[in-house]
Amino acid sequence: MRDIRVVLIGGTSHTGKSTTAQVLAERLGFSYAGTDHLARHPGRPWRTPDREVPPHVAEHYGTLAPDELIASVLAHYERLWPRIRETVAEHAAGGGPGLVLEGSALWPARVAELDVPGTGAVWLTADEGVLRERVYAESGRADATPRERHLIDVFLDRTLRFQSLMRAEVDRSGLTALPVGGSMDPGGTADAVLAAVTAQVRAGRAGRGAAPR
Repeated sequence: MRDIRVVLIGGTSHTGKSTTAQVLAERLGFSYAGTDHLARHPGRPWRTPDREVPPHVAEHYGTLAPDELIASVLAHYERLWPRIRETVAEHAAGGGPGLVLEGSALWPARVAELDVPGTGAVWLTADEGVLRERVYAESGRADATPRERHLIDVFLDRTLRFQSLMRAEVDRSGLTALPVGGSMDPGGTADAVLAAVTAQVRAGRAGRGAAPR
């Protein structure tokens, strides 16, 4: 693909989307943005040094069944899609820096329908063990209370379920998935993303003779 103006990086939580997107944006001289910046769904249900878990977030993960959690986040992404599409079209049109946009809201079936010149897309995936290790490490699960561990485990389960559904959509639409390993190498992943989108003929789709994943 020539004249890349927009790079979309999708994937479930903790696949390294944000770090990879920031590295790639810096290399290309593009702007960086995350779909969470457009509108945020209930965030990660664990404490940080400067933040307690909001009651509505604890209630969200503590009361909804697994299928309800998935339905809730997919409905949120559906509502967000028109803003994402406008953002992509605006940056693809030129007149300013390009854009690297990352986020779980980049649902494959919708991206597959984009026909915006200069737009490439990939979805990062990771093994279950890698995702578990990253979620546990970031959340401090080893030192969490039983209640906190339950919320963390529910979040991890939703993360894994989301990736399974997302990957099925990627495969169904013939789009590009890139696996990431346990030892995160943002520079190497950024290289792989750039190589993948350069070979695409439209967002997420490799040209004839190029492997889509």
